[in-house]
Formats: sequence, structure tokens, C-alpha cells
Amino acid sequence: MSPSSAGIFLRGLLMGAADIVPGVSGGTMAFITGIYDTLLTSIRAFDLKLLGKLLQLDIAGAWEHVNGAFLLALLAGIATSIFSLAQVVSWLLEYHPVPLWAFFFGLILASALALLGEVERWSAVLVLSLVAGAAIALSIALSPAVSLDIGLPGVFLAGFVAICAMILPGISGSFILVLLGMYSTVLVAIKSLDLVFIAVFVLGAGSGLLCFSRLLHWLLHRFHQPTMALLTGFLFGSLAVVWPWKRVLAWIENGHGEQVAAQQFPVLPVDFQVYTGQAPQVWLCVGLMLLGFGLVWLIHARWGNAKSA
Repeated sequence: MSPSSAGIFLRGLLMGAADIVPGVSGGTMAFITGIYDTLLTSIRAFDLKLLGKLLQLDIAGAWEHVNGAFLLALLAGIATSIFSLAQVVSWLLEYHPVPLWAFFFGLILASALALLGEVERWSAVLVLSLVAGAAIALSIALSPAVSLDIGLPGVFLAGFVAICAMILPGISGSFILVLLGMYSTVLVAIKSLDLVFIAVFVLGAGSGLLCFSRLLHWLLHRFHQPTMALLTGFLFGSLAVVWPWKRVLAWIENGHGEQVAAQQFPVLPVDFQVYTGQAPQVWLCVGLMLLGFGLVWLIHARWGNAKSA
């Protein structure tokens, strides 16, 4: 693996790790490591021109058209991260959720501030875009979960919607799966290698990716600054999702008969202890927040330039 491919693979590892956790967006990792625009351009290349090259058996031309080396290294990193970390993250979410959320709160806060620096010459339109993005993300964060238990069509729809969120900085595809009541089901399918479930989910995700990436690419090139402000707002609004101390307002039963949180609301650490009877672990959480914050700034300093590898 060349140094450039190794750098892309590492970015894929970061994206995959982020996408596993509800509230953390792989799109955020792509953005702060400088490959966001390259990623969207590569996804958009899956078009009729590519189909023509494949029909002509121009494999080399097709590979170059979609920037195949980039996508292969990135997808290898994402897949490696997802399949190796799914069980670990599932265990942490079950037994140590508060410190885990604290770590990712630091990641998201640092990412939001990094994105804020990408917006130039603030104006009323950009401020409104920022506020709108924060409001949308916040409304999603505080929304109650629903049950999408309608078989394979529901799996396809979940993949379609989640991938659209997954490539947006600040909107977590995993959290969308939580809202759709599909998160634990997807994790179980990955861990048990349910190939039919995974294939249908990937098909839905691929369809959503091809559709939504074109819209996002168009917005970034036609209305770059307002779109950047909107994405920054998404990231700030999503902080409510990863706030470590939350009060559960409603519960639902998942497909395995287990009670899972359907709607949560951020609270202060002292109130968290009152509502849950659990220690808020404030100092541990603050330390993990600072660790996550520092890691993002190191990543941004190393890979903030899209041309760096």
C-alpha cells in the first residue's frame, strides 16, 4: 500500500469508527481530514459514462473515471473499522455509555469549530443558514424514535435514509438508525453476518448515496458558503445527541424484546444522577472530552489540506 493509499485507508478507519456510534458522522471525519469533496466527486462518477465504459469493457478507463484507487482504500478502511469495532462499540454503549458519549462530544465540538473556520465573510444569509442547520439537527436529536419493523423493505429504506445522513457532517447515519428503531438490528446483523439483511441494507445505502451525493455536490459548488454554514449548523445542533448526560423520556421495544431509549433529553450531571441513580463520572468525562477534542485538532492539523496524504 502506497503512502497515499495508507493515508486514505486511515481516513476510512476514522470514518467507519465514527459511523458506528449514534450521533457521530463519518462525513465529519471525511471533511476535517480533507477528502470530502473528493469523496462526493468519486460517488457522482457512478453515472451513464461509467456504464458506457463498462459496456465497452474499458475497465481501466472505468477505474480511473471513479477514482478507483481512492475509493478502494477508503472503503477498505471503513469496512475494516466497522467489522472490527462493531462488537466493541456495542459493548461500550451497553456498559459504559456516559464516558463514550463524553469522548465523542469532544470530537464533535472540535469538528464544529473546525468547520466554523471554513466559512468566510459572515453575512445575514450565512448566519441564517447556520441557525437553520442547528435547528434541523437539534429537532432530529430530540425526536422520538419510531419502529420500522416492516421486513426487508424497511431495511432498504433504513439504508437509503441513513446513508444520506451519514455523508453529512453533523448528521449521524447511526443516530438516524436509532430514530428508525433499526440501530441494534443492524449491529446484530453485522456481528452475525446476516448476508441477506446486509445485502438489502447495502443496496438501499448505495441507492441513497448515488442520489443524495449529487444534490450535495451541486449545493457545495453553486452555493458553497451558505451550504458550509448549514453543515456547520448541523454539527453544532448534533451536540445534543452526544451530550453524555441524558434523561430518557420514552422507551420502545426493539426486535429482540429489549427496552431501548426512544427519546432522550440532555440534562446537567447532577440531574442525571437524580434521574438515573448513576454516578455522572464528571472528571472522567471531562478528560475524555478533552482527549476527543485534541484528537480532532491533531487530525485537522495533519490532514486539513485535501491534497495531503
